[in-house]
Amino acid sequence: MRQSLAQLEREFEHEAIAERHRREQLRRHAIHRTKVRRRERVEKDQKLGFLLLMASIAATVVLVTWAMFQTLAWLMG
Repeated sequence: MRQSLAQLEREFEHEAIAERHRREQLRRHAIHRTKVRRRERVEKDQKLGFLLLMASIAATVVLVTWAMFQTLAWLMG
């Protein structure tokens, strides 16, 4: 009986250590997943911001060119 009790205690301790290791591994994996998702979201937001910047620059170029030629036509006319 004493041997089986000691063996049960060792097995329990081994299982507890394995369970702690598994929980820690799951926690690290969840943290990594969160970081990857956050990075993807930031990159997506940056792409949208860049597209909006490029569109506003293009619109500004068109508007300034139009205004310049209108002004030139008014001065010449």
